[in-house]
Amino acid sequence: MRIEEFKMERDNLVKPGDKVTIVEGVLPSSWYYTIVPAVAMSRNYQFAERIKSTEGTVTEIEKTDRGSYVKVEFDE
Repeated sequence: MRIEEFKMERDNLVKPGDKVTIVEGVLPSSWYYTIVPAVAMSRNYQFAERIKSTEGTVTEIEKTDRGSYVKVEFDE
């Protein structure tokens, strides 16, 4: 299992237990992931860190002063 964090700008778009789909975006030297449809976005990943799965399950939503962070578990 692999757990990754995504930043969610608007609240209540997903909840723990939800199945989500991600899409990969490409930058010149890194990759990023978005929970579709535009729910939350990941940090930038290097080649060796890329997420191979396209679906995961929301395990937790953490609210901070900087926004909400969605933790998603992938089968990797």
